[in-house]
Amino acid sequence: MVLRFSCNRTALMLACSLPMMAHAMDLQQAYEAAQMHDARIRASRYQADATRERLPQAKSQRLPNVSLNATRYRNDLTAKTQNFLGQPITQSNDYYSSNQSLTIRQALYRPAVTAAIEQAREQVKDAEATLETDEQTLVQRVSQAYFEALLAQEQVELVQSQKASNAAQLDAARKALAAGSGTRTDIDEAQARVDMTVAQELEARQNQEFTRRNLESLTGQPVTSLSGLDVSRFVPEQPQPMSLQSWVDDAMANSPQVRALLAQVEAARLEIDKAQAGHKPTLDLIAQWSKTNSDSVTSVNSRYDQRSVGLQLTVPLYEGGYTSSTVRQAGANYARAQEVLEATRLELQMQVHKEFRGMTEGVLRIAALEQAVRSADQAVLSSDKSFAAGSRTTLDVLNAQQQRTVALRDLAQARYQYLLAWVQLHALAGRDRLTSIGKVNVWLAPR
Repeated sequence: MVLRFSCNRTALMLACSLPMMAHAMDLQQAYEAAQMHDARIRASRYQADATRERLPQAKSQRLPNVSLNATRYRNDLTAKTQNFLGQPITQSNDYYSSNQSLTIRQALYRPAVTAAIEQAREQVKDAEATLETDEQTLVQRVSQAYFEALLAQEQVELVQSQKASNAAQLDAARKALAAGSGTRTDIDEAQARVDMTVAQELEARQNQEFTRRNLESLTGQPVTSLSGLDVSRFVPEQPQPMSLQSWVDDAMANSPQVRALLAQVEAARLEIDKAQAGHKPTLDLIAQWSKTNSDSVTSVNSRYDQRSVGLQLTVPLYEGGYTSSTVRQAGANYARAQEVLEATRLELQMQVHKEFRGMTEGVLRIAALEQAVRSADQAVLSSDKSFAAGSRTTLDVLNAQQQRTVALRDLAQARYQYLLAWVQLHALAGRDRLTSIGKVNVWLAPR
């Protein structure tokens, strides 16, 4: 049973939560599970949600600001005076006073607000592109963890096969010595190889456990079985197009990381505009209605209603050099953002070049190692026949078998390195993630 990708997040979570004990997890299932479980990608989504709120916050500065203020006091007034005879007189007066005011402020001219709105738009673009970058990185992290787990699994199988061959050779050496045709040296050589493969098997199993736990931490699913590479269907091919420059151009045009940095550069430029707006005046429209009752001791039981509409002009004159300093600071940050963008472009070119070479050279390396495996198979066969004829020793047979194991290990490693380069190159070029995962998934099959 293969779980299919669904845009419905709830359905996907239910699908990913199904037990996978009886089924081999493939790359697409691992990616879909990681999309829902990986904490880093979830944190990135929340960060994007938080940053999107900057735009409505900035736009709110253009809308009217309405405030209501109301107060009510109980006043206890004690007055001490003298009458015409000079005698002290004390008078007490208790009364309530209140005030209600409604103020509406509408910004008419605020250059800093205009720059802040445009800056918020760029920050939202930055957040969207950063989220896409993290989604792209998730594809690479899952693919790398998946292929590392497959390679560790194959290494365990190769060590076990080598261990069985060495054990068989040890048994044959003991029988030959008992029959009088073998030597003690043959037994010692075979025993040494058996002991070595036991240690190698322990190391390989430890690596297998680590790589599977790494994949489990990404997917949140128990990894008991993985779909392996179907060699009969896997045909390594050169990248299309074969032009390195075409892949570099696609990466420059489609890379979400570059788009994020372009948005950061523009946001930094707009920060200069915001800082320079500190030198400019602002103009607001203000309307106010207020009502007061007994606002002073001389107006007890008196009520006043006041309505006013007017303009408020604020002209900055001197702030101790603060505005000039913020302009210089914003200019330095703008220059820094430009340099970071340029450095990232150069780094992206190097990454594309590396993965492009990983594919082109991977095709040749896989073909060469496939031939090396065929030659190693023939060498093992020849060594077995020569050993039976008495012209080869046990050491020769063991060396031939070891050489074959190394060739098989190198071939498996070359295949997975090619697949990882394929995924990473297409991700860098901005190809659709699900399409790329689906292409690689076709080459996998349950074991």
